[in-house]
Amino acid sequence: MTRLLLVDDEVHALEGIKAAVNWGRLGVTEVLTAFDIHQAKEFFTETVPVDVMLCDIEMPLGSGLELLEWVRERSPDTESIFLTCHADFHYAKQAIQLGSFDYLLKPVPIPELENVIAKAIDKKKQESKKSEYSQYGQYWIQHQPLLVERFWLDILNRSIPARPESIRQAAEERNIPFAEQMIFVPVLIEVKRWHKSFTVRDEKILEYALRNSAEELLLRLGSYGQLLPLNKGSLLAILSFEQWTEVEASRLRQNSDAFIRSCRQYFYCDLNVYVGLITRAHEMPSVVDRLQALDRNNVALDNQVLYLDGKQEARMIPFSEPELKDWAVLLREGDKEKLVSEITRYLEGPSIASGLDAKRLHHFHQDILQLVYSSLQSKGIQAHQLFSDDTSVEMSLRASRSVRDMIVWANHIIARSIEYMRAVERSETVVDRVAAYVVSQMDKSITRDEIAKHVYLNPDYLDRIFKKETGLSVTEFVYRERMTVAQRLLSNTNLPVHAIAIQVGFTNFSHFSRMFKKHTNCNPLEYRREEQTK
Repeated sequence: MTRLLLVDDEVHALEGIKAAVNWGRLGVTEVLTAFDIHQAKEFFTETVPVDVMLCDIEMPLGSGLELLEWVRERSPDTESIFLTCHADFHYAKQAIQLGSFDYLLKPVPIPELENVIAKAIDKKKQESKKSEYSQYGQYWIQHQPLLVERFWLDILNRSIPARPESIRQAAEERNIPFAEQMIFVPVLIEVKRWHKSFTVRDEKILEYALRNSAEELLLRLGSYGQLLPLNKGSLLAILSFEQWTEVEASRLRQNSDAFIRSCRQYFYCDLNVYVGLITRAHEMPSVVDRLQALDRNNVALDNQVLYLDGKQEARMIPFSEPELKDWAVLLREGDKEKLVSEITRYLEGPSIASGLDAKRLHHFHQDILQLVYSSLQSKGIQAHQLFSDDTSVEMSLRASRSVRDMIVWANHIIARSIEYMRAVERSETVVDRVAAYVVSQMDKSITRDEIAKHVYLNPDYLDRIFKKETGLSVTEFVYRERMTVAQRLLSNTNLPVHAIAIQVGFTNFSHFSRMFKKHTNCNPLEYRREEQTK
């Protein structure tokens, strides 16, 4: 007996699907209908389970994604298929086909819909057969998923002490069937980077898709599998095997490679899969710690299956230090292309990449910062201000995580440094930028330090440039500009003098009058009368 639930707030669409699909040929014995998520939830309180749910995403009283999250907690065996009118989810359509549910664009051709429903029903039958293979796997799969997930997270976080008797006692207290002789292989999945910017909604879709792809390609390999979220972009698959042979190891390698290829193609991301050692439950925390350490130290390899076999952790290949003195010359000469090429060649060299770890990459990050900051300082440029924008900060934080991110950051920081050093060398460009900034801030009280910060220069160095080009200090230049604007407003407008004072950045009228008289040898009212009689 197969029960299918249709959920859609559009009555005609729902009735149309119900009438058009050949349910008998698919083996569906009962078709239920609901027009919002509240009606749908009522069917899951019945003793007879819902096998397949076909659900719209956009509904006025709650989305299909919210309903799926609720269903997964209460009926984890239900297979779900989504319908959507949004073509921008097309990339997820192909990706989710790797998992246990699918996305279809409205209006969906009936043959395609029937094919997807048949696939969901077949998957459910296969999982039912698989659960019979292992005595313990059967109990674990049928048990409350969130409770089992919490059990494993408590083991990993050491809330449950890493001792066989403590784990056995915790399992008994939580009514979770467990046997000490069960063997596991932990598999760590780490997303290194995304190649596209996604909305929050799209990220939610991709999280579901990536998780379901991992469930489809990895969890089915053992007699039992559990997928745990660790951090953002990090998942841990725990696979249980009745026995571990070369056959199981080969299948895990093949499926891990397939998972990586699928994620690169459909999810637009780079990631790595780290395979741990055969272990018992009480050994799991230490093995997972080593897997995470392996990921932190892996700064050179992307889209790889890596093994915790000890050899990769111990390998330390000596390599030469970067030619910082030569690179400093290239930076001073403004040869961006050559410098970035040298840095890329150094980081991507086969001997370097194979022995490069997180600590060495961090040291390299500091070397490049010192190289760039030293050159900027010689030009009087405030480096910490030049690179304080959100983009530069984010790139710098990511730079020590991988060779690829380091190259992207180095390209960014070098290009920006050379561009600004050239601008400083063309002092008239700096003067023009300051002049434009002063005009834009004319009605505000601005200091020399604020102006220097705007052009990323040391205040004293900026003064030297200004005196060289204009014969004035920055402060004198600002004062002269204010008085020039005030004279123009007094001559060409009927604005009150106090309003003109505010327009040129003076909040104290008396102070403005004194400064104006010092500049023109007459007060503002006298100046206006003289100008109007001309």
